[in-house]
Amino acid sequence: MRPLVLAALLASALASPGLAQTVPPDAPALPHRQGLSMEMPQVQEDAALQAAIASTTRPEADRARDGQRHPFETLTFWGLQPGLTVVEIEPGRAGWWRNILEPYATATGGRYVAVGRPTESMGVEDGSADMVVVARAFHNWSRDGRTDPYLAAFFKALRPGGVLAVEQHRSVDGLNVADVASTGYVPESYVIHAARNAGFELEARSELNANPKDDRDHPFGVWTLAPTRTSERDGRALTVEERAALDAVGESDRMTLRFRKPEAAN
Repeated sequence: MRPLVLAALLASALASPGLAQTVPPDAPALPHRQGLSMEMPQVQEDAALQAAIASTTRPEADRARDGQRHPFETLTFWGLQPGLTVVEIEPGRAGWWRNILEPYATATGGRYVAVGRPTESMGVEDGSADMVVVARAFHNWSRDGRTDPYLAAFFKALRPGGVLAVEQHRSVDGLNVADVASTGYVPESYVIHAARNAGFELEARSELNANPKDDRDHPFGVWTLAPTRTSERDGRALTVEERAALDAVGESDRMTLRFRKPEAAN
């Protein structure tokens, strides 16, 4: 059994009334993070998943980040199992999650599908996907109106009982998504309300990928932090001391959420 990563609890922040998150006035209240499956996942001995994560076919730079991205614990929290059909949205050129999920699916008789334009095609028949994985993308979608149509596409592709798995850079809650999305961060409440509006049920939220050292106030947004480590832009360059301090933060503070398509849904 792998040792579990200790959950880091974030201090609550009071939001200014002028920066209220735009959500429906009659939307149900969000459960407190400590009141909804905040315990660490019960990690099962999945030898195939352990092998996929430990494989030297993964880029060395990917494996070096495992201590901050917690792939085994995160995938276990999301409910990954052998033989599932997993759709990953916009895996990107680096393919950090893809480099684990694709060989795992191959080894366990499952199916991995990478999708770049969800509203054009989800790559699977409607109602057939077991899991849709979205990592670090909502800040882009919120800026050009893609969030709602994308979530609708995910809902249609998933089977009843299927999982929408989310990892996303997290801003202080209570802020307006339009004010922070350009920095790469979005409020957790924004993602939750949008998913609920699409028909998903919030099943669990975890602090697996929380980082209390990340104050989210960086010269070049989240891309100032590792792994991107932007150090110069528009005539502004970080000093050696600033770069060292930012590197000490590590990767971003991130929400880790598990939504489920209701069993009764078509």
